[in-house]
Amino acid sequence: MSTEKSVPAPTAGALLLCRAEPDSVAAVAPLLGERMPLARAGGPWSVLVPEGRPWRHGGEPVDRVLTGWAAALAVGAPWPVLALWWDADRAGFTLASGFRRPVGYVWLASGVPAGEDEAMRTFAARLGLDPVLDLASLDRLTGPDPEADARARLRGLLAVLTRAGIALPAGLDPGEPADRLGAAARALPGVRRTEAPGRRPTADETRLAPWMPWVGGPGARALALAQMAAGLPLTAWGVRRRSGGWTTAGALLLAHGALGAAYGLSRRP
Repeated sequence: MSTEKSVPAPTAGALLLCRAEPDSVAAVAPLLGERMPLARAGGPWSVLVPEGRPWRHGGEPVDRVLTGWAAALAVGAPWPVLALWWDADRAGFTLASGFRRPVGYVWLASGVPAGEDEAMRTFAARLGLDPVLDLASLDRLTGPDPEADARARLRGLLAVLTRAGIALPAGLDPGEPADRLGAAARALPGVRRTEAPGRRPTADETRLAPWMPWVGGPGARALALAQMAAGLPLTAWGVRRRSGGWTTAGALLLAHGALGAAYGLSRRP
């Protein structure tokens, strides 16, 4: 799904949809290394709008960045993360949920499908979509349609996902460049901005997230799993007690370990 070439910065953009309340998303979003507008996106969903520094200035392919970010958020959270991305040549999505390998689909800019049909079925199952009506609509997105370009395909995907509760705020239209999306997001009523990370990521870390002091070191997988094992009950305890401090502490510990695990998964051949 990834591509090695840099994409023209003005044409690339992305959205990160999390099936969680904004407060939950805000607790872990700083670990991605980029401050982002965060808004509600219908029902239990929230949307993060990346400013796009990794692909606008760092030369990273937008699909690779978003796949890594989605995996990092989802590994340590009890909710799935859907990344929508596009550039001058292609568009697509990636769904990350728990420890399972992310699943996604790609269309060329002209709208020609370039993914696997099985991916759509897996996608529908993981989001709990209707196996008959919703899957039939998704299947149509994998067939030929000379009048539908990549942007129209993403809109078709979102139309199906309205039945899962997703409703993007006005101005957050798939296919728009990151700077235009950011401006639209900042103008939304009730929007918030995620906190800054603790330090600036290195070029190698930017692809997934900044706080990875163990990158390349021994014992990374064991450390990541230990952090998540400690963070999960702490987060659950904080949620039950409605304690923002303990919930945030547990979520950060959980996400810190999740980033290490996601990085390890991304390095597999």
